[in-house]
Amino acid sequence: MTTSTSGTGLIQSLGIGSGLDIQSLVSQLVAAERAPVESRLTRHASDVATQLSALGTLKGALSGFQSALTSLKTVDQFSARTATSGDESIFTATADSKAVPGTYAIEVQQLAQPEQLISTAFSGGGAAVVGTGTLTLQLGTGSSFSVTLDSSHNTLADVRDAINAATDNPGINATLVYGVSGAQLVLTSDATGAGNTLQVSTSGGDGGLARLTYASGATSNYTEQQAAQDAIVVISGVVHHSATNVVDAAIDGVTLTLKAKNAGSTASLAVANDRSAVLANIRKFVSAYNNTQSQLATLGKYDAATKQGGPMLGDWLLIGISSDMARGATDRVASAGGVYSSLAAIGITTDSSGQLQLDESKLTAALQASPAAVASMFGASDGIAARLDAKIENLLASDGAIAARNDSLTSAQKSISDDSQKLDDQMAVVQQRYLTQFTALDSLMSQLNATSKYLAQQLTNSASIGKSGSSG
Repeated sequence: MTTSTSGTGLIQSLGIGSGLDIQSLVSQLVAAERAPVESRLTRHASDVATQLSALGTLKGALSGFQSALTSLKTVDQFSARTATSGDESIFTATADSKAVPGTYAIEVQQLAQPEQLISTAFSGGGAAVVGTGTLTLQLGTGSSFSVTLDSSHNTLADVRDAINAATDNPGINATLVYGVSGAQLVLTSDATGAGNTLQVSTSGGDGGLARLTYASGATSNYTEQQAAQDAIVVISGVVHHSATNVVDAAIDGVTLTLKAKNAGSTASLAVANDRSAVLANIRKFVSAYNNTQSQLATLGKYDAATKQGGPMLGDWLLIGISSDMARGATDRVASAGGVYSSLAAIGITTDSSGQLQLDESKLTAALQASPAAVASMFGASDGIAARLDAKIENLLASDGAIAARNDSLTSAQKSISDDSQKLDDQMAVVQQRYLTQFTALDSLMSQLNATSKYLAQQLTNSASIGKSGSSG
Protein backbone atom coordinates (compact mmCIF):
# COMPACT_ATOMS: atom_id res chain seq x y z
CA MET A 1 0.00 0.00 0.00
CA THR A 2 2.77 2.38 0.89
CA THR A 3 4.65 1.71 -2.34
CA SER A 4 1.52 2.08 -4.49
CA THR A 5 0.59 5.38 -2.87
CA SER A 6 4.11 6.69 -3.39
CA GLY A 7 3.98 5.73 -7.09
CA THR A 8 0.66 7.47 -7.67
CA GLY A 9 1.85 10.60 -5.91
CA LEU A 10 5.02 10.72 -8.04
CA ILE A 11 3.02 10.65 -11.31
CA GLN A 12 0.69 13.42 -10.07
CA SER A 13 3.52 15.60 -8.78
CA LEU A 14 5.12 15.64 -12.25
CA GLY A 15 1.87 17.00 -13.61
CA ILE A 16 1.31 14.05 -15.93
CA GLY A 17 -2.13 12.64 -16.44
CA SER A 18 -5.58 13.93 -17.33
CA GLY A 19 -4.92 17.22 -15.51
CA LEU A 20 -2.02 18.15 -17.81
CA ASP A 21 -2.11 21.89 -19.06
CA ILE A 22 -1.37 20.98 -22.66
CA GLN A 23 -2.15 24.42 -24.13
CA SER A 24 0.32 26.21 -21.87
CA LEU A 25 3.09 23.71 -22.56
CA VAL A 26 2.54 23.88 -26.33
CA SER A 27 2.45 27.69 -26.33
CA GLN A 28 5.75 27.86 -24.48
CA LEU A 29 7.44 25.35 -26.77
CA VAL A 30 6.17 27.12 -29.93
CA ALA A 31 7.26 30.51 -28.56
CA ALA A 32 10.74 29.19 -27.81
CA GLU A 33 11.06 27.76 -31.32
CA ARG A 34 9.66 30.93 -32.94
CA ALA A 35 11.72 33.48 -30.98
CA PRO A 36 15.12 33.41 -32.77
CA VAL A 37 13.64 33.60 -36.29
CA GLU A 38 11.10 36.25 -35.31
CA SER A 39 13.81 38.31 -33.62
CA ARG A 40 15.95 38.21 -36.77
CA LEU A 41 13.01 39.26 -38.96
CA THR A 42 12.08 42.09 -36.58
CA ARG A 43 15.64 43.43 -36.60
CA HIS A 44 15.76 43.23 -40.39
CA ALA A 45 12.38 44.97 -40.73
CA SER A 46 13.51 47.75 -38.39
CA ASP A 47 16.73 48.24 -40.37
CA VAL A 48 14.86 48.45 -43.67
CA ALA A 49 12.30 50.90 -42.25
CA THR A 50 15.13 53.07 -40.95
CA GLN A 51 16.82 53.01 -44.36
CA LEU A 52 13.59 53.96 -46.11
CA SER A 53 13.06 56.85 -43.70
CA ALA A 54 16.63 58.02 -44.25
CA LEU A 55 16.12 57.83 -48.01
CA GLY A 56 13.01 60.00 -47.65
CA THR A 57 15.02 62.56 -45.69
CA LEU A 58 17.69 62.50 -48.39
CA LYS A 59 15.14 63.08 -51.16
CA GLY A 60 13.55 65.92 -49.20
CA ALA A 61 16.91 67.60 -48.66
CA LEU A 62 17.80 67.41 -52.34
CA SER A 63 14.37 68.64 -53.45
CA GLY A 64 14.62 71.61 -51.12
CA PHE A 65 18.05 72.50 -52.46
CA GLN A 66 16.83 72.15 -56.04
CA SER A 67 14.07 74.67 -55.33
CA ALA A 68 16.64 77.18 -54.13
CA LEU A 69 18.50 76.81 -57.46
CA THR A 70 15.48 77.91 -59.52
CA SER A 71 16.21 81.62 -59.16
CA LEU A 72 19.84 81.17 -60.30
CA LYS A 73 19.57 78.72 -63.20
CA THR A 74 19.53 81.21 -66.08
CA VAL A 75 21.47 84.34 -66.84
CA ASP A 76 18.22 86.33 -67.27
CA GLN A 77 17.40 85.77 -63.61
CA PHE A 78 20.44 87.90 -62.72
CA SER A 79 19.01 90.78 -64.76
CA ALA A 80 16.40 91.77 -62.20
CA ARG A 81 15.37 95.41 -62.47
CA THR A 82 13.61 97.89 -60.23
CA ALA A 83 11.20 100.52 -61.57
CA THR A 84 10.55 103.43 -59.24
CA SER A 85 7.79 105.97 -59.75
CA GLY A 86 8.41 109.54 -58.69
CA ASP A 87 4.70 109.89 -57.83
CA GLU A 88 2.70 106.73 -57.24
CA SER A 89 -0.56 108.69 -57.17
CA ILE A 90 0.04 109.30 -60.92
CA PHE A 91 1.46 105.89 -61.93
CA THR A 92 3.20 102.81 -60.59
CA ALA A 93 5.72 100.73 -62.53
CA THR A 94 7.38 97.30 -62.73
CA ALA A 95 10.30 96.13 -64.85
CA ASP A 96 11.61 92.77 -66.06
CA SER A 97 15.04 91.66 -67.28
CA LYS A 98 14.53 93.26 -70.72
CA ALA A 99 14.34 96.75 -69.21
CA VAL A 100 17.40 98.96 -69.64
CA PRO A 101 18.47 101.10 -66.67
CA GLY A 102 17.62 104.75 -67.19
CA THR A 103 15.46 107.70 -66.08
CA TYR A 104 12.32 108.89 -67.88
CA ALA A 105 9.89 111.81 -67.56
CA ILE A 106 6.24 110.67 -67.50
CA GLU A 107 3.26 112.88 -68.32
CA VAL A 108 -0.21 111.31 -68.21
CA GLN A 109 -2.38 113.49 -70.44
CA GLN A 110 -5.51 111.35 -70.15
CA LEU A 111 -6.64 108.02 -68.73
CA ALA A 112 -8.30 105.27 -70.74
CA GLN A 113 -12.01 104.98 -70.04
CA PRO A 114 -15.05 102.97 -71.26
CA GLU A 115 -18.01 104.45 -73.08
CA GLN A 116 -21.23 105.01 -71.12
CA LEU A 117 -24.63 105.82 -72.66
CA ILE A 118 -27.79 107.01 -70.90
CA SER A 119 -31.09 106.65 -72.71
CA THR A 120 -33.96 109.14 -72.78
CA ALA A 121 -36.37 108.82 -69.88
CA PHE A 122 -39.33 106.41 -69.81
CA SER A 123 -42.04 107.89 -67.61
CA GLY A 124 -43.42 104.47 -66.68
CA GLY A 125 -40.19 103.53 -64.92
CA GLY A 126 -38.82 100.01 -65.21
CA ALA A 127 -42.33 98.70 -65.98
CA ALA A 128 -42.67 100.99 -69.00
CA VAL A 129 -43.50 98.98 -72.13
CA VAL A 130 -40.80 99.53 -74.72
CA GLY A 131 -41.83 97.09 -77.43
CA THR A 132 -41.05 93.76 -79.06
CA GLY A 133 -38.39 92.64 -81.50
CA THR A 134 -34.66 91.92 -81.52
CA LEU A 135 -32.11 94.26 -79.97
CA THR A 136 -28.53 93.83 -81.27
CA LEU A 137 -25.61 95.30 -79.33
CA GLN A 138 -21.97 95.51 -80.40
CA LEU A 139 -18.79 96.44 -78.53
CA GLY A 140 -16.15 97.99 -80.75
CA THR A 141 -15.35 95.90 -83.82
CA GLY A 142 -15.90 92.65 -81.93
CA SER A 143 -18.75 90.18 -82.20
CA SER A 144 -22.26 91.43 -81.62
CA PHE A 145 -24.97 89.69 -79.61
CA SER A 146 -28.75 89.88 -79.71
CA VAL A 147 -31.65 89.66 -77.27
CA THR A 148 -35.28 89.15 -78.26
CA LEU A 149 -38.26 90.62 -76.45
CA ASP A 150 -41.77 89.28 -76.92
CA SER A 151 -45.16 90.52 -75.74
CA SER A 152 -44.62 88.86 -72.34
CA HIS A 153 -41.19 90.44 -71.84
CA ASN A 154 -41.30 93.92 -73.33
CA THR A 155 -40.59 96.39 -70.53
CA LEU A 156 -37.52 98.50 -69.91
CA ALA A 157 -36.61 96.23 -66.97
CA ASP A 158 -36.92 93.22 -69.32
CA VAL A 159 -34.45 94.87 -71.72
CA ARG A 160 -31.97 95.37 -68.88
CA ASP A 161 -32.33 91.78 -67.67
CA ALA A 162 -32.03 90.28 -71.15
CA ILE A 163 -28.79 92.18 -71.87
CA ASN A 164 -27.17 91.18 -68.58
CA ALA A 165 -28.27 87.53 -68.88
CA ALA A 166 -27.00 86.99 -72.44
CA THR A 167 -24.28 84.33 -72.37
CA ASP A 168 -22.51 85.76 -75.44
CA ASN A 169 -22.42 89.31 -74.08
CA PRO A 170 -18.80 90.50 -74.62
CA GLY A 171 -18.92 93.01 -71.79
CA ILE A 172 -21.82 95.46 -71.98
CA ASN A 173 -23.52 96.10 -68.65
CA ALA A 174 -27.06 97.43 -68.37
CA THR A 175 -28.74 99.09 -65.41
CA LEU A 176 -31.65 101.47 -64.75
CA VAL A 177 -31.31 104.88 -63.15
CA TYR A 178 -34.48 106.48 -61.78
CA GLY A 179 -34.98 110.25 -61.91
CA VAL A 180 -37.78 112.82 -61.84
CA SER A 181 -38.62 112.14 -65.50
CA GLY A 182 -38.73 108.35 -65.12
CA ALA A 183 -36.32 105.46 -65.64
CA GLN A 184 -33.34 105.62 -67.97
CA LEU A 185 -31.35 102.70 -69.37
CA VAL A 186 -27.60 103.01 -68.76
CA LEU A 187 -25.21 100.99 -70.93
CA THR A 188 -21.55 100.78 -69.84
CA SER A 189 -18.70 98.96 -71.56
CA ASP A 190 -16.31 96.75 -69.59
CA ALA A 191 -13.54 97.58 -72.03
CA THR A 192 -11.68 100.89 -72.11
CA GLY A 193 -10.15 102.44 -75.23
CA ALA A 194 -11.28 104.58 -78.11
CA GLY A 195 -11.98 101.52 -80.25
CA ASN A 196 -14.47 100.03 -77.81
CA THR A 197 -17.52 102.13 -78.66
CA LEU A 198 -21.10 100.89 -78.24
CA GLN A 199 -23.65 100.38 -81.00
CA VAL A 200 -27.30 99.33 -80.64
CA SER A 201 -29.64 98.37 -83.47
CA THR A 202 -33.07 96.71 -83.71
CA SER A 203 -35.04 94.53 -86.08
CA GLY A 204 -38.52 93.00 -86.28
CA GLY A 205 -41.24 93.36 -83.67
CA ASP A 206 -43.60 96.26 -83.25
CA GLY A 207 -40.94 98.96 -83.77
CA GLY A 208 -40.99 100.19 -80.17
CA LEU A 209 -37.37 99.16 -79.58
CA ALA A 210 -36.25 101.84 -82.05
CA ARG A 211 -36.17 104.22 -79.10
CA LEU A 212 -33.12 102.28 -77.84
CA THR A 213 -31.00 102.30 -81.01
CA TYR A 214 -27.63 104.05 -81.02
CA ALA A 215 -24.87 104.69 -83.54
CA SER A 216 -21.64 106.44 -82.68
CA GLY A 217 -22.21 110.18 -82.41
CA ALA A 218 -26.02 109.99 -82.44
CA THR A 219 -27.81 112.03 -79.77
CA SER A 220 -31.52 111.39 -80.29
CA ASN A 221 -31.97 108.27 -78.09
CA TYR A 222 -28.95 108.42 -75.76
CA THR A 223 -26.63 110.89 -74.14
CA GLU A 224 -22.97 109.90 -74.23
CA GLN A 225 -22.20 110.36 -70.57
CA GLN A 226 -18.61 109.19 -71.01
CA ALA A 227 -16.76 108.74 -74.28
CA ALA A 228 -14.60 105.70 -75.01
CA GLN A 229 -11.01 106.92 -75.00
CA ASP A 230 -7.42 105.74 -74.95
CA ALA A 231 -4.88 106.59 -72.33
CA ILE A 232 -2.36 109.11 -73.59
CA VAL A 233 1.03 109.14 -71.90
CA VAL A 234 4.06 111.15 -72.92
CA ILE A 235 7.35 109.41 -72.12
CA SER A 236 10.35 111.71 -72.32
CA GLY A 237 8.59 113.63 -75.08
CA VAL A 238 7.29 110.57 -76.98
CA VAL A 239 3.47 110.34 -77.16
CA HIS A 240 2.01 106.86 -76.61
CA HIS A 241 -1.65 105.73 -76.81
CA SER A 242 -2.97 102.71 -74.92
CA ALA A 243 -6.43 101.17 -74.90
CA THR A 244 -6.02 100.42 -71.19
CA ASN A 245 -4.42 102.11 -68.23
CA VAL A 246 -1.87 99.30 -68.02
CA VAL A 247 0.80 100.38 -70.49
CA ASP A 248 3.25 97.58 -71.32
CA ALA A 249 4.30 98.43 -74.88
CA ALA A 250 5.80 101.88 -74.43
CA ILE A 251 9.19 101.09 -72.85
CA ASP A 252 11.02 97.77 -73.33
CA GLY A 253 10.54 95.58 -70.26
CA VAL A 254 8.57 98.21 -68.32
CA THR A 255 4.88 98.16 -67.37
CA LEU A 256 3.20 101.39 -66.26
CA THR A 257 -0.10 101.37 -64.40
CA LEU A 258 -1.69 104.79 -64.81
CA LYS A 259 -3.62 106.15 -61.83
CA ALA A 260 -4.36 109.82 -62.53
CA LYS A 261 -3.65 112.68 -64.97
CA ASN A 262 -0.79 115.13 -64.53
CA ALA A 263 -1.14 116.99 -67.82
CA GLY A 264 1.30 119.86 -68.08
CA SER A 265 3.79 118.36 -65.62
CA THR A 266 5.88 115.22 -65.34
CA ALA A 267 6.78 112.57 -62.78
CA SER A 268 10.05 110.64 -62.92
CA LEU A 269 10.50 106.94 -63.66
CA ALA A 270 13.82 105.36 -62.64
CA VAL A 271 14.79 101.90 -63.93
CA ALA A 272 17.83 100.31 -62.28
CA ASN A 273 19.59 97.00 -61.74
CA ASP A 274 18.11 95.19 -58.74
CA ARG A 275 21.23 93.93 -56.96
CA SER A 276 19.26 93.36 -53.77
CA ALA A 277 17.23 90.60 -55.46
CA VAL A 278 20.39 88.93 -56.79
CA LEU A 279 22.02 89.13 -53.36
CA ALA A 280 18.92 87.62 -51.75
CA ASN A 281 18.93 84.72 -54.23
CA ILE A 282 22.61 83.99 -53.63
CA ARG A 283 22.09 84.11 -49.84
CA LYS A 284 19.24 81.64 -50.30
CA PHE A 285 21.54 79.38 -52.33
CA VAL A 286 24.26 79.43 -49.65
CA SER A 287 21.76 78.71 -46.88
CA ALA A 288 20.09 75.89 -48.83
CA TYR A 289 23.44 74.31 -49.70
CA ASN A 290 24.58 74.38 -46.07
CA ASN A 291 21.29 72.96 -44.86
CA THR A 292 21.49 70.15 -47.39
CA GLN A 293 25.06 69.23 -46.50
CA SER A 294 24.14 69.30 -42.79
CA GLN A 295 21.29 66.86 -43.41
CA LEU A 296 23.58 64.58 -45.42
CA ALA A 297 26.19 64.72 -42.67
CA THR A 298 23.58 63.76 -40.05
CA LEU A 299 22.52 60.75 -42.09
CA GLY A 300 26.10 59.50 -42.32
CA LYS A 301 27.62 60.64 -39.02
CA TYR A 302 29.15 58.54 -36.21
CA ASP A 303 28.80 59.67 -32.59
CA ALA A 304 31.85 58.45 -30.73
CA ALA A 305 30.34 59.30 -27.34
CA THR A 306 27.23 57.16 -27.83
CA LYS A 307 28.89 54.77 -30.30
CA GLN A 308 25.83 55.25 -32.53
CA GLY A 309 25.98 55.75 -36.28
CA GLY A 310 23.58 57.56 -38.59
CA PRO A 311 21.17 55.48 -40.68
CA MET A 312 23.37 55.83 -43.78
CA LEU A 313 26.80 55.62 -42.15
CA GLY A 314 29.33 54.46 -44.75
CA ASP A 315 26.68 54.29 -47.48
CA TRP A 316 28.28 54.74 -50.92
CA LEU A 317 25.16 56.49 -52.24
CA LEU A 318 25.26 59.17 -49.53
CA ILE A 319 29.02 59.65 -49.82
CA GLY A 320 28.78 60.02 -53.60
CA ILE A 321 25.96 62.56 -53.41
CA SER A 322 27.74 64.68 -50.82
CA SER A 323 30.91 64.72 -52.93
CA ASP A 324 29.02 65.53 -56.11
CA MET A 325 27.27 68.46 -54.42
CA ALA A 326 30.58 69.83 -53.14
CA ARG A 327 32.28 69.54 -56.53
CA GLY A 328 29.27 70.99 -58.35
CA ALA A 329 29.36 74.04 -56.11
CA THR A 330 33.08 74.71 -55.91
CA ASP A 331 34.55 73.68 -59.29
CA ARG A 332 35.37 76.48 -61.69
CA VAL A 333 32.93 77.38 -64.45
CA ALA A 334 34.79 77.24 -67.75
CA SER A 335 32.37 79.43 -69.70
CA ALA A 336 32.52 82.26 -67.15
CA GLY A 337 36.18 82.95 -67.87
CA GLY A 338 38.09 85.86 -66.37
CA VAL A 339 38.35 86.54 -62.66
CA TYR A 340 34.83 85.57 -61.62
CA SER A 341 34.59 81.89 -62.52
CA SER A 342 34.25 80.27 -59.08
CA LEU A 343 32.42 80.82 -55.82
CA ALA A 344 35.67 81.65 -54.04
CA ALA A 345 36.27 84.50 -56.48
CA ILE A 346 33.04 86.24 -55.44
CA GLY A 347 33.50 85.73 -51.70
CA ILE A 348 31.91 82.31 -51.08
CA THR A 349 34.39 79.88 -49.53
CA THR A 350 34.20 76.45 -47.88
CA ASP A 351 35.13 76.00 -44.21
CA SER A 352 36.61 72.90 -42.57
CA SER A 353 33.18 71.36 -42.00
CA GLY A 354 32.18 71.67 -45.66
CA GLN A 355 29.84 74.63 -45.07
CA LEU A 356 29.84 77.66 -47.37
CA GLN A 357 30.76 81.02 -45.88
CA LEU A 358 29.60 84.24 -47.60
CA ASP A 359 31.60 87.49 -47.64
CA GLU A 360 28.87 89.94 -48.70
CA SER A 361 31.23 92.86 -49.27
CA LYS A 362 33.29 90.80 -51.73
CA LEU A 363 30.14 89.52 -53.44
CA THR A 364 28.75 93.07 -53.77
CA ALA A 365 32.03 94.23 -55.27
CA ALA A 366 31.92 91.40 -57.83
CA LEU A 367 28.34 92.28 -58.80
CA GLN A 368 29.32 95.91 -59.27
CA ALA A 369 32.48 95.11 -61.20
CA SER A 370 31.13 92.43 -63.54
CA PRO A 371 27.47 91.47 -63.08
CA ALA A 372 27.46 89.57 -66.38
CA ALA A 373 30.36 87.34 -65.27
CA VAL A 374 28.65 86.52 -61.97
CA ALA A 375 25.43 85.78 -63.85
CA SER A 376 27.29 83.47 -66.22
CA MET A 377 29.06 81.70 -63.36
CA PHE A 378 25.71 80.71 -61.86
CA GLY A 379 23.30 80.72 -64.79
CA ALA A 380 25.25 79.56 -67.86
CA SER A 381 24.49 76.10 -69.25
CA ASP A 382 27.57 74.80 -67.40
CA GLY A 383 27.13 77.20 -64.48
CA ILE A 384 26.96 76.23 -60.83
CA ALA A 385 23.17 76.32 -60.51
CA ALA A 386 22.61 74.51 -63.82
CA ARG A 387 25.02 71.67 -63.12
CA LEU A 388 23.84 71.17 -59.54
CA ASP A 389 20.24 71.14 -60.74
CA ALA A 390 21.14 68.54 -63.39
CA LYS A 391 22.84 66.31 -60.80
CA ILE A 392 19.82 66.47 -58.49
CA GLU A 393 17.42 65.88 -61.37
CA ASN A 394 19.28 62.69 -62.27
CA LEU A 395 19.30 61.52 -58.65
CA LEU A 396 15.57 62.13 -58.20
CA ALA A 397 14.55 60.70 -61.57
CA SER A 398 12.27 57.66 -61.67
CA ASP A 399 15.20 55.61 -62.96
CA GLY A 400 17.82 57.32 -60.80
CA ALA A 401 20.02 55.93 -58.02
CA ILE A 402 17.63 56.94 -55.21
CA ALA A 403 14.65 55.32 -56.92
CA ALA A 404 16.69 52.14 -57.44
CA ARG A 405 17.63 52.06 -53.75
CA ASN A 406 14.02 52.71 -52.76
CA ASP A 407 12.84 49.83 -54.98
CA SER A 408 15.43 47.53 -53.41
CA LEU A 409 14.31 48.43 -49.88
CA THR A 410 10.65 48.08 -50.78
CA SER A 411 11.41 44.64 -52.20
CA ALA A 412 13.21 43.75 -48.96
CA GLN A 413 10.13 44.81 -46.97
CA LYS A 414 7.99 42.54 -49.12
CA SER A 415 10.42 39.67 -48.59
CA ILE A 416 10.34 40.18 -44.82
CA SER A 417 6.55 40.22 -44.87
CA ASP A 418 6.56 36.98 -46.88
CA ASP A 419 9.03 35.39 -44.44
CA SER A 420 6.87 36.46 -41.50
CA GLN A 421 3.86 34.80 -43.09
CA LYS A 422 5.89 31.64 -43.73
CA LEU A 423 6.97 31.64 -40.09
CA ASP A 424 3.34 31.97 -39.00
CA ASP A 425 2.42 29.02 -41.23
CA GLN A 426 5.35 26.92 -39.96
CA MET A 427 4.54 27.65 -36.34
CA ALA A 428 0.91 26.68 -36.91
CA VAL A 429 2.14 23.27 -38.13
CA VAL A 430 4.53 22.95 -35.18
CA GLN A 431 1.78 23.89 -32.75
CA GLN A 432 -0.53 21.28 -34.20
CA ARG A 433 2.22 18.65 -33.99
CA TYR A 434 2.87 19.43 -30.34
CA LEU A 435 -0.82 19.42 -29.54
CA THR A 436 -1.18 15.97 -31.14
CA GLN A 437 1.85 14.61 -29.27
CA PHE A 438 0.88 15.98 -25.89
CA THR A 439 -2.74 15.00 -26.29
CA ALA A 440 -1.60 11.42 -26.98
CA LEU A 441 0.77 11.57 -24.01
CA ASP A 442 -1.96 12.95 -21.79
CA SER A 443 -4.27 10.13 -22.85
CA LEU A 444 -1.57 7.54 -22.13
CA MET A 445 -0.78 9.00 -18.73
CA SER A 446 -4.44 9.09 -17.89
CA GLN A 447 -4.64 5.39 -18.64
CA LEU A 448 -1.53 4.69 -16.55
CA ASN A 449 -2.98 6.64 -13.64
CA ALA A 450 -6.18 4.62 -13.90
CA THR A 451 -4.19 1.40 -13.90
CA SER A 452 -2.14 2.60 -10.93
CA LYS A 453 -5.28 3.39 -8.98
CA TYR A 454 -6.73 -0.02 -9.83
CA LEU A 455 -3.63 -1.86 -8.68
CA ALA A 456 -3.50 0.17 -5.49
CA GLN A 457 -7.10 -0.72 -4.80
CA GLN A 458 -6.41 -4.43 -5.39
CA LEU A 459 -3.46 -4.36 -2.99
CA THR A 460 -5.61 -2.63 -0.39
CA ASN A 461 -8.30 -5.26 -0.77
CA SER A 462 -5.75 -8.11 -0.49
CA ALA A 463 -4.37 -6.68 2.72
CA SER A 464 -7.84 -6.47 4.20
CA ILE A 465 -8.56 -10.13 3.35
CA GLY A 466 -5.27 -11.20 4.99
CA LYS A 467 -6.14 -9.39 8.23
CA SER A 468 -9.59 -10.90 8.31
CA GLY A 469 -8.25 -14.50 7.94
CA SER A 470 -5.64 -13.99 10.66
CA SER A 471 -8.20 -12.91 13.23
CA GLY A 472 -10.37 -16.02 12.58
